[in-house]
Amino acid sequence: MPSLNGLIFKRLKYVSISLFLFISIEGNCQITILDSLMTFSSGMVKTITALETITTQTGYNFTYDSRLVNTDKITDLTFSSVRLRTILEKITNDDSLEFSVIDRYIIFSRKAESVLQKVDSLPLIQLNYISGTITDSESKEGLPYATIALKNKGKGTVTNNNGEFGLKIGTDMINDTLSVSYLGYINREMPVREALGKDLEITMEREYISIPGIIIKNQIPQEIISKAVRAIPENYSRNPVYLTGFYREGVLKRHFLQNYSEAILKIYKTSYGGSILGDQIKVLKSRKIENSGKKDTLTVRLKAGLSTCNELDGVKKTFDFINSQSMQDYSYRMTDIVTYEEESAYAIDFEQREDIDLPLYKGTVYINTIDYAILNAEFELNKAFLFKMKDSFIANSTRGFNTWPVSVKYSVSYRKVNGIYYLSHVRGDLLFASKKKRRVFNTQFTVFFELAITDIDLNNVSRFDRDELAPVHSVFSKIITSYDPLFWGNQDFLRPEDNLLQELRNMKVNLQEFSK
Repeated sequence: MPSLNGLIFKRLKYVSISLFLFISIEGNCQITILDSLMTFSSGMVKTITALETITTQTGYNFTYDSRLVNTDKITDLTFSSVRLRTILEKITNDDSLEFSVIDRYIIFSRKAESVLQKVDSLPLIQLNYISGTITDSESKEGLPYATIALKNKGKGTVTNNNGEFGLKIGTDMINDTLSVSYLGYINREMPVREALGKDLEITMEREYISIPGIIIKNQIPQEIISKAVRAIPENYSRNPVYLTGFYREGVLKRHFLQNYSEAILKIYKTSYGGSILGDQIKVLKSRKIENSGKKDTLTVRLKAGLSTCNELDGVKKTFDFINSQSMQDYSYRMTDIVTYEEESAYAIDFEQREDIDLPLYKGTVYINTIDYAILNAEFELNKAFLFKMKDSFIANSTRGFNTWPVSVKYSVSYRKVNGIYYLSHVRGDLLFASKKKRRVFNTQFTVFFELAITDIDLNNVSRFDRDELAPVHSVFSKIITSYDPLFWGNQDFLRPEDNLLQELRNMKVNLQEFSK
């Protein structure tokens, strides 16, 4: 039987980005779908309908910036034996557009001279900024926590829950390549230079790896996990590094924002090969919004958000479910093999055994099939035992109220830069209920915290002075009354999700920095 690695092969990746993408095609005489003679008799239809009709007949999809094409405009899709390129010119009715083909995609973009004129008129900050939305190609829904990063540098970010992202680019990064990755999806790449100053619409396609079920069943999950643990010193940084990250935490009471904090952090991350010294965190810039007044008798505050993010680096702190001393408390099952970037990963489900009377985890861990690096873990505490862990989450319970956790979920991911893996993203989502004594109904609180690593620096790394260190039990931030659009300066931040953004607007906060 051929080896598993022989069955999992690297696949050629291609770019599918709905924006100003410039394609260099050698040879003007090359024949593409654009040169094919087409016939249509749909008559007067909306532009979007015309494009969908062309897709149905040709099998080619369209990608474009929504600002380039008015899809609601009425156009005439009546042609007999006319080149597709000419048809597209007619229905878009825009001389500044040009069309190119990558794989099964027809891409609309501005002609070079028009783009240069547009770029000259843009503010400098837009020239050094890439933003956009990452979506599933089938459902069209945003992909949360997708990784957007430069291939050759430690610069990167993740999408928010809506699939939106933003990344600030320095002049030394313009010749790099932008890579978008998501577990189970085909990787996307494009030159940074072609993405600058644009709001991208990037669709990701699922990639299904055809692996016989018997091969999956014959894998022993515990052995794969043991190999992953043994490979940690080789796969992860053996030297201290600086990680720059955006941190945020918030509490919503009945879906109304009660408090919200965010900060830019610099983290001194010690070696994964073992160190007697711990990680350090320094707050470079932070701010906080309070939305609870004197009439708010019931409040919840997150306990030790920064410390929890540090502890959730489970490759260094050793996740309970990969710890050799506690693995006997879990049952494991390999459920799938999924693609990730140009390689693949084992998907191993785990949950505590039925005879274990402790609050343990259940979830999925993803492990690279080639180098056995732990790429991602998504897990939650057993809800049946959460009542035993009340004091682990609540800093101070309001007098006269009982407050307890209802749901506790985490996700942690890592990304590879020049052959070495680093912490990339940490997210916690917790749900609490609180009930006044002798009352029937309770109040629900949604609590979240998130750390997205935006830069990795290997140069001149040294420990921080004691007086620089952040108290890890909280984010000490300045109370503010408005959002300064230049507050973060050159630092990267995560845009709030739609529901959080609306709550901030309800608080009459000036959100100029988050507007498109």
